[in-house]
Amino acid sequence: MWRAAGLAGTLWIAAVIGAQAQETGDAVAGRAFAQQVCAACHALQRGQVDSPNPDAPTFPVIAQVPGLTALALTVSLQGAHRKMPDLVLSQQEISDVSAFILSLR
Repeated sequence: MWRAAGLAGTLWIAAVIGAQAQETGDAVAGRAFAQQVCAACHALQRGQVDSPNPDAPTFPVIAQVPGLTALALTVSLQGAHRKMPDLVLSQQEISDVSAFILSLR
């Protein structure tokens, strides 16, 4: 019984650490990725008022959404968007782009 409890505790710790690791991305890599993939539609930097696509919010505007978290961005970037190309991003790309967007706060 103690072994089962110990294993369960170890798995719980691993899950928590894994979840935290998924939430942390590389903002520099996210910026580079966004410049290659997202900049055709979205303005990426502070001070840019308009996106190339007027229907696409700027990344600084997205960053200021109340309650925005890395998890919320992850869910959003994994789902389809009505006016957005059907992009399939890796978990690392999502984490990196999320870190970049959150760095714009």
